[in-house]
This record gives sequence, structure tokens and C-alpha cells, in this order.
Amino acid sequence: MSQAAHPAPRSLAEALRARDDASLSALLRSRPDLITPVPTDLTQLATRAGTRASVLRALERLDRFALQTAEALAVAPDPAPYGALHGLMAGDAGDETVAAALPRALATLREQALVWGDDERLRLVRTARELLAPSAQHPSPTGLGPSVQEASSGMSPGRIQQIVATAGLPSTHDAVSAVAALTALFGNRRKMAKLLAGAPEGAREVLDRLVWGPPYGQVTPDPAAHLRWLLDRGLLLPTAPGTVVLPREVALRLREGRAHRTPEPLPPAVEPAAVHSPQVVDATAAGQAYTALATVEELLKDWDEGGPAVLRAGGLSVRDLKRTAVALDVAEPVAAFWVELAYAAGLIASDGEADERYAATPAYDEWLEQPAAERWARLAETWLAVTRTPGLVGGRDAKDRTLSALGPGLDRSAASEVRHRVLVLLAGLPTGTAPDTGSVLARLRWERPLRGPRHDGEEDLRSRLARWTLSEAELLGITGRGALSAHGRTLLGAPTASAATAPADEEAGPGAKLPVHHHHAPAPAPLSATEQAVATAAAARVLAPLLPEPLDHVLLQADLTAVAPGPLRRPLADTLGVLADVESKGGATVYRFTPASVRRALDAGRTATDLHAFLAEHSRTPVPQPLAYLIDDVARRHGHLRVGAASAYVRCDDDTLLNEILADKRSAPLRLRRLAPTVLAAQSDPAALLEGLRAMGYAPAAESAEGDVLIARAHAHRTPPRTAPEPVPDGPPPPDATLLTAAIRAIRAGDLAATTPRKPAGTAAGAPPAAGELPRTSSAETLATMQAAVLTGGALWIGYVNAEGSATQRVIAPVRVEGGFVTAYDHTADEVRTYPLHRITGVAELAED
Repeated sequence: MSQAAHPAPRSLAEALRARDDASLSALLRSRPDLITPVPTDLTQLATRAGTRASVLRALERLDRFALQTAEALAVAPDPAPYGALHGLMAGDAGDETVAAALPRALATLREQALVWGDDERLRLVRTARELLAPSAQHPSPTGLGPSVQEASSGMSPGRIQQIVATAGLPSTHDAVSAVAALTALFGNRRKMAKLLAGAPEGAREVLDRLVWGPPYGQVTPDPAAHLRWLLDRGLLLPTAPGTVVLPREVALRLREGRAHRTPEPLPPAVEPAAVHSPQVVDATAAGQAYTALATVEELLKDWDEGGPAVLRAGGLSVRDLKRTAVALDVAEPVAAFWVELAYAAGLIASDGEADERYAATPAYDEWLEQPAAERWARLAETWLAVTRTPGLVGGRDAKDRTLSALGPGLDRSAASEVRHRVLVLLAGLPTGTAPDTGSVLARLRWERPLRGPRHDGEEDLRSRLARWTLSEAELLGITGRGALSAHGRTLLGAPTASAATAPADEEAGPGAKLPVHHHHAPAPAPLSATEQAVATAAAARVLAPLLPEPLDHVLLQADLTAVAPGPLRRPLADTLGVLADVESKGGATVYRFTPASVRRALDAGRTATDLHAFLAEHSRTPVPQPLAYLIDDVARRHGHLRVGAASAYVRCDDDTLLNEILADKRSAPLRLRRLAPTVLAAQSDPAALLEGLRAMGYAPAAESAEGDVLIARAHAHRTPPRTAPEPVPDGPPPPDATLLTAAIRAIRAGDLAATTPRKPAGTAAGAPPAAGELPRTSSAETLATMQAAVLTGGALWIGYVNAEGSATQRVIAPVRVEGGFVTAYDHTADEVRTYPLHRITGVAELAED
């Protein structure tokens, strides 16, 4: 940006006025809160850019070196020349790395309107200076204290003159010049070295303890000799009874001019923890992706007939989360992750009934019909964007209430941004490289230092989000063995594997171990919704050939088990899940056949013939005799007894069997009595009667009122159609190009209306108004000036009050005046509008230039 072509700006508004549209676009893109709503002109934009909330938000998004640069400007003179800022950052000896990075950091601060002015008069916006300048209540991260002028503001003139004399300076005629002389002394390297050479023993040690901060110390009413020597020469200044401070100028001289003990011009590199072959990474990630799908299906199958109850405050109870973890055979935090992911993807929701429970949504049935790769892509895309944070489950909120899975209070607006950033860092590593977690966290802390720990020993939220991201990406199969997979890279919209192995930053240099993104080369922004949809579809295509092909067969064994050597096709898996119980999972799933499981299949409407045919069709081994006997034995007794509603009854063509039941002592709780040779009545309900007879070893079947056998299929409970929860944005979304173009046009037009020169008094209709006021003319003058402008085609400046009483100023070019209205091209709104003349407060002509 060339500053010499324009006169030095006198305010931030003037500095913004000198920017081109591209520069204004960069400002509004980096600080989207400034565009909501669109400012009326550049003065309002500058005012909004200086508000405390907006400045604090902008400071929180600076990287460590840009923030260090702003902190240095906060302790520099106001305004400060570039040379002074360079000295504060690079020190007296100079630091080539800092010097090379400083222009880019300053450009960042200028772009975000935190700094304005040319290189000879750099100004930090007032609100940022108030936030970053050192004070007793808010110490500066630089460790510097107040200046000599600030620290001595309450000191008597006589005491100041004593200090000046003791320091070896000539006395002055007033306190202001005395402070200036003392400041000049402390800033002079040769004179300070001479002064400190005469310091008594212990004095230099005191200065060394305070020099890097905190700069405050305690003294007794009768200080020791070495402290008295420092106080008498102004090297320590009193700020309150018993408290002294090391003046800023003294500290800077002792630091050799550096504002920061350790400037950090370059981000720390993300270090490798392990390197694997890309094929191993992709295969591992694909296997985990399939496991992720199986886990979500198992969760939803477990909740198919209606899941856990919804707590009154919302969410799952601790007991239900434990039960879910046991059912999925995972730890509770992992169960919370799967439950939250299914919820965020819109696959489960509350059913909204009086007895409110969680259940699958209709979207789950649609999801099940999709190919495996597309089902995974939907889960992965949801995870990237969601702001709900399962890692917080079990913690406490601000009111010390337990945070529960699916409950309120789990949204963290930074979650999606941190996930994206962590994956971008992984994408910057060579293919197959797993990162060192500590180096990832260090990098994130460098990129957002103001969002770091708030208490000693407490890890900041961004670091915890990063840890959770690394573990969740592995669970979901986006990474394999800690390294980003090919489909994970595609999902992110990152370069291909061959491109990823090249250096990611041209300034990394030949000595760099790994490519790094410097703060002047911003990382790719999250994709738009359309771009993400394209990337997600591409990721599904990359993953599809890596997923295991579902099998259509099992291996039956003589011990009444079946081994599935891999994932099964859904119809086979569903039927086998009814006919047998899952005994163990892993690379191969083992199913066990029991009388109860076979009876479950018969209850579902299968016959013994169906089951024999099913097993013969899908087994690569002959059907073992024990299994065939088990099916025939259960089928022979299944349905021999019939249970219906009497309260309940039992009927059987074999009265001997009914006699056997009546004689059995275990039937006493059922309170059975004979109604006919083939019918027994019970005072239990049909379900309890069925359960009781099965516990006695019988295999009864339920029947309908018409006498038909009831097929006991599981009832799939579904919620009404539900929309997935919306992510909570971290502030206003970045504006798109269309909005930016329209906003800048409107701001420019409004600024034209506010700043266009007016003709001086005597040459226009009425005298020009004072600055900030609307023009005032009579109705006759307004009408005459409008009619003249229609003839000449000139532009006018008007004051206008709308129907709500809001006053604005506009630049218009009148086209027609009739019927009490003026039709004109409104330069402020960039369109033709019609205004009632009675609402125009006045009019003034514009200067010809």
C-alpha cells in the first residue's frame, strides 16, 4: 500500500477513505461483524471498527506475532514511527527473522483496521491501546510498566527535581521538562550504563528481577540502602504506599530495547510422531470407517423400538449412557460421541410424545438404503460442521450442572473451526505422517494466543477441542494410525497425495523438517456449502473401493455357532441377527444358535423349512446335525400351545399336555383353570402368560382374536420428520463476494453523500449547514433548486426525513419534479427513487470539483 501518494490521514475514517475496494473487502472479510448491518458510510464503519467488542474479537483472531506487534505499539509513543516499532520488536542488536516478519504482521494489523497511519505515524486504534497498554489492573504481556511520565503524574514537583538532581541532571524550571529530561536519560544507552556502573551491591539484582515483569515490587517505609539508591534516581518510582514500579524506559534500556522477551515471528512446525505407508493409512482408515457405520447401525438398532427416555432438562441420563456404552462395547465417552454424531446427522431425535423418548428418525431409513461410502460421507461431513462437543459430556456448566449427552449446553462455536484447522495441519504433512500432538497444540496456541488458558494449569478450550478432534477423526476413519487418509484429504478439499508431499510453504527453506503455514500465508478457509457437498461426494468415491465387500455367506460349525469372516450383506445380517445371538465381534463375528434365538425366528413368522433353506443357502459348510436337530425340536413344540386374551387363555389339541401344565407347581403364579378339555384360562395378561410358559420350557405362540398365529416382529418406532440441529456460528459468517460488492457500493455511496463538498454561502440556495447537520431551506427554495437541477442535470445534496422520523443525507440527481414529488437518481442508494418534497428538509448544490 503506497502511503506517500496521499496526505497523512488524521483519523481512521480518513485512512479507510483512502483504501481501494479490494482493501475494504479484505477488512470486511476478516472482520465480518463490521458488515452487520451494512454501515451507512466510512465514518460509521470506522466508529464500529473501534468499538470494544469488535476490537476484542479482532485481537482474539490475531496470531502470536501480530499480537506481539500490537502489544509493542501499545507501549510505543503515539504515534510511533516504523523505526521505533522495529526497535521494540527486534531490539537494539536487531533480529533478522523478526525484521523480515514485521512488515507482514503490520500489514495484517492495517488490513484489519487495528493500526492506521503511514510508516512515520503509526497509530494503534484507541480501544486496542486501552486493552493492551500496561496498567496496574491489567498487566501487559510485555511485562512492561507505566512510562516515567505516567508513573510520576502524582508526584510533587519538588520530589521530581530531587530525583533529577540525584541522577546527575541539571535542574529544570518545571516538572514537565524534568520528566522529559529523566526520560531522555533512561533512553540513552551510554548515560544509563554510566549511571548503573555506580549502583551499590544488590541494586542491579532488584532491577533484574523486575525487568521482564511483573514490574511492580514491595518496599518497606524504610527501604534498604540499595533500594533507596534506586528510588533517589528514579530507577524505581512509587505508585502507592509500599509499592514501587520499574518505569518502562528503564526496563526497555535494560532489555536492550526489546518489548518482548521472546518474539515469535514464525509459527512452530508440526512435528511428525510416526510415518506409515499411504496404503496402510488408507486401509486402516477405511476399516475404521466401516466400523463406524456398523457402530451407528448397532446403536440405532438398539433404539429401534424406542430408545432411552428424555430427561426433563433434556438429554440422556448417566444410566442410559452407560447402558448404551455396554451395548456398543465401547467406553462411555466414545458412546457419547456416537450418540451425538447420530443426533447431529439427523438420524435420531426425540419423538415428542408425552412419555418422551429418543428414537430413530425417518431419515435413518433413507440413510440405511444408501451405499456404505455415501453413508460414511454424510457422517463425516456432519462431524466437520457440527458445533456440539461430545467431549464435554460429564463435565459441569457455569451453573455447576452436569452436561449430559444430547442435552443442552454442549455447543461450542469454535469446534468446527478447530476441527477444520487441525485437519488442515495434518494435510500439510507428507502423506502417511502422523503428527506429534504436542506440536499441533503448540501451533494452535501460536495462531490464537488470546484464546489460551485462563488459569494456571488449565488447558484452554481450543487445545481440548484439538485433542478431541484427533481422537474422533481416528474413530470416524478420517485418519488412519494418526495420519490423514486419502478420503479424509479429499473431504477437506486439500491437494492430492502427490501434491501434499511437496513443501507447503515457499519460505520453509531447505532446512525445514516439515512444511508449515506462516501467518502471512493463511490456511484454506472452510469450504462453502456447495464446495463441501462436492468434496464430500468426491471423498465417498475415493473411499468406496477401500471398503470391504459385504459377504453373502457364513461358516456354520458343529458347536451351534456361525462365523461371519467379514461384514455381511444387510438381508443376511438382519435375518441372522434374529436367528442367532452375537457372541463376539472383531475381524470375524461369531453368532450362537440357542433355543430362544430359534424361537425368536419362528415368532417372527419363519417356519422350520424356511430356516433350513436359509442356512443351506448361505453356509459355505454343510449344516451341522446338532443345529438341524435344534431347529426341528423347537419348531415341533412351537405353536403347539396357543395363548390369547381371556384375560388370557391357553388352548391345545393335546389335553394331556394341558394336564401336565396344570400339575406343574411352576404354573401356580399364572392361576390357571380348565374351561374345556383343550382350553385353560389364566388371570395373567397374554404377554405374562407367554413369558411364564416359556420359562417352564414350553414354546407357546400368541394368537389373534380370529385364532391366527401372531407374528412377533419388532416394531420399528420412528419419530416424526425431524431436521438436524443447526451449528452455532462463531460470530457472523464471512460475507460472500456478492454481499461484499453490494456493501462496499452502499458504503461508498453513503460516504459520498456525507463528504461531497458544498458550494459556499451566496452561491447556493441558502447558507451551507454546519458540519454534521442537514441542509435547511424553505419550501420555495427547495422547489426552485430542484427544478433548476432537472434542467441542468446537476446533482444536489438533500436532507431527508422518512416516515419513521429517521433523518439521512443523500446525493441525488433530479429527473422530474411534479405533484409534490421529486423523482431522482439516488447516488447513495444507487437507484432511481421518488421522494415527497415535504419530507426534504433542505437542499444544497455540490461544488463543481
